[in-house]
Amino acid sequence: MGHLSRFVTYAIKFEQAYASGEWALVGPCFTEGAVYAVLGPPPFAAQHKGRDAVLASFDSATRAFDKQFASREVLVLDGPEERQGHVFMHWAAIYHLPGAPDLRIEGKTKAFFSGDQIQRLEDEIPTEYGAHTLSYLAAHGEKLRVSAKRS
Repeated sequence: MGHLSRFVTYAIKFEQAYASGEWALVGPCFTEGAVYAVLGPPPFAAQHKGRDAVLASFDSATRAFDKQFASREVLVLDGPEERQGHVFMHWAAIYHLPGAPDLRIEGKTKAFFSGDQIQRLEDEIPTEYGAHTLSYLAAHGEKLRVSAKRS
């Protein structure tokens, strides 16, 4: 199994973990010392070191952001494909919230492997999506909090 197929396996397990809240499903995809870096503007920029920290960041970020919306869909815009020693994918996430317009965020992911596991995962989010997201949250954040209280 090559890095591309391992990345696809990771992406499938990520969605399973997102749906179930069982982030341990994703654990075997990462090295013990894995790094997850979100390269971009606030509110996105972050770096997490170590498998447990990476998994905890997935859990906390999706609970604090993604799951505050009624639903989200992820689109693959380019890739995944192997490029110069890593797997690359360009994606978009579209968040739906009743009474508000959809929020679209795009990013580019790079996964660097050590053996069979991801050693470094980078999500790069362009600057314009940071400002757009902060503006969206300022305009519609109250709907998110109301939605979260109903869950």
